[in-house]
Amino acid sequence: MISARNITLAYGKRVLFDEVNINFIKGNCYGVIGANGAGKSTFLKILSGEIEPNKGSVEITPGERMSFLKQNQFEFDECTVLNTVLMGHKKMWDIMHEREAIYAKADFSEEDGIRAGELEAEFGEMGGYTAESDAATLLSSLGIKDDMHNSLMKDIPSNMKVRVLLAQALFGNPDILLLDEPTNGLDIETIGWLENFLADYENIVLVVSHDRHFLDTVCTHVADVDRSKIKVFTGNYTFWYESSQLMSRQINDKNKKVEEKRQALLDFIARFSANASKSKQATSRKKALEKLTIEEIEPSNRKYPGIIFQPLREVGNQILNVENLKKAVDGRVLFDKVNFSINKGEKIAFISKDPLAVTSFFEIINEKIQADGGKYEWGTTITKAYLPVENNEFFTEGLNLMDWLRQFVPSHVTDADEPFIRGFLGKMLFSGDDIMKKTNVLSGGEKVRCMVSRMMLQNPNLIVLDQPTNHLDLESIQSFNEGCISFPGIVLLTSHDHTFMQTVANRIIELTPKGIIDRLMTFDEYMEDKRVKELREEMYA
Repeated sequence: MISARNITLAYGKRVLFDEVNINFIKGNCYGVIGANGAGKSTFLKILSGEIEPNKGSVEITPGERMSFLKQNQFEFDECTVLNTVLMGHKKMWDIMHEREAIYAKADFSEEDGIRAGELEAEFGEMGGYTAESDAATLLSSLGIKDDMHNSLMKDIPSNMKVRVLLAQALFGNPDILLLDEPTNGLDIETIGWLENFLADYENIVLVVSHDRHFLDTVCTHVADVDRSKIKVFTGNYTFWYESSQLMSRQINDKNKKVEEKRQALLDFIARFSANASKSKQATSRKKALEKLTIEEIEPSNRKYPGIIFQPLREVGNQILNVENLKKAVDGRVLFDKVNFSINKGEKIAFISKDPLAVTSFFEIINEKIQADGGKYEWGTTITKAYLPVENNEFFTEGLNLMDWLRQFVPSHVTDADEPFIRGFLGKMLFSGDDIMKKTNVLSGGEKVRCMVSRMMLQNPNLIVLDQPTNHLDLESIQSFNEGCISFPGIVLLTSHDHTFMQTVANRIIELTPKGIIDRLMTFDEYMEDKRVKELREEMYA
């Protein structure tokens, strides 16, 4: 077990944690959630000992080993990939070196022999004799090929370094595992492997992530960081979100009888408990939910932005036709032979094994770059809004938010006064003095929220979203997701967020160097389809 006792931390007048008391129990996986800046990552650093709180202490059951996913990609530059993973079990690593030093002695004494015997016994108990093969297997599972295992960390790509550091954290079955955004830089298949690994993990896991599918798959509990406190709730993220929203609606509806409210919540818990039986952590989650009482559910104090796209007009029959589109970069073919048309009611998820492919395709159809061949044609009824993956070019002038958004008011709007502009900023939670902020000092998340305000202002009937969840907190991601589901127009989307892709898209188009794979199905159906898997192997061969 690991416990936080009276943890208090403040930076000047800003209080992150105030007398936090919390226990984390073996066999549970805790999803640590909270708004951007609430202190999620900081709390993990307090637990790991990296940050010292102003007051309070962290207590760990004696003899238990903690592992923390490191974020510094350069810390192990002079180490081999395999050794970097082995270093994740510090005690084993130290024993390995002490053994080697003893055996390398020219004057090997009787005392050395006794010490070597002690080390060999301890080394064996830790699984040291299979450590290198175990580490290699872990690396391979995370998509790092054998020929890279003996390379120096400084010589491998940055996206591979992230995976090595994740392998380091997972290595040796630690008793307490702290993971801060572990899915960053991972592809869909590797995230799936990590989900399975953690769902079967029998020790304590605390994970910070903005990936709701990941949290839903691995978590038995939610640790909610809010208002300088941390409260633990039974269930995964979706259960926490839906139950807190339901409770909030019921509190607002004062005409409801108390018993009716209670019964509605009991019915909700029963339905969710039944669904949990299909999850990867079926037994523990189902048992936890069965023990849940109404009193444990509380409404969320979070503020959710209002992301609502309202088309000025409906799309016509002609939406977008693409013929033989091709693009290559530095001799590498991103995609070729791209042919398709869009129909009414379609929300299309675009994917590729090459992340640059989809971004380049979106830039082409939004007139940002030129294709190497082929053509595309938009229908005359289409009013589109585009959220690019990189938005720095929109924020170079240092305007305040009011003036920044005013420059994007479309021609059909004749009364763009201050209340009108404030309304769109307010939907994205910019209020009061916030609207006088200069755009060149905004955080990544604030810039994305500004870009979404700009999109809503345009009243589009087609939206193009390139990694829309980047830099956003869970509240904004949830609202953005729901806004896209209810949007009556066309959505063209790519995202690392599994839930976003699964719940929004009804058609999948995969861009490959040899053409496209195009299916009318959900994202999960596409990824599990046997024929699609065969086609993917052919297209990337």
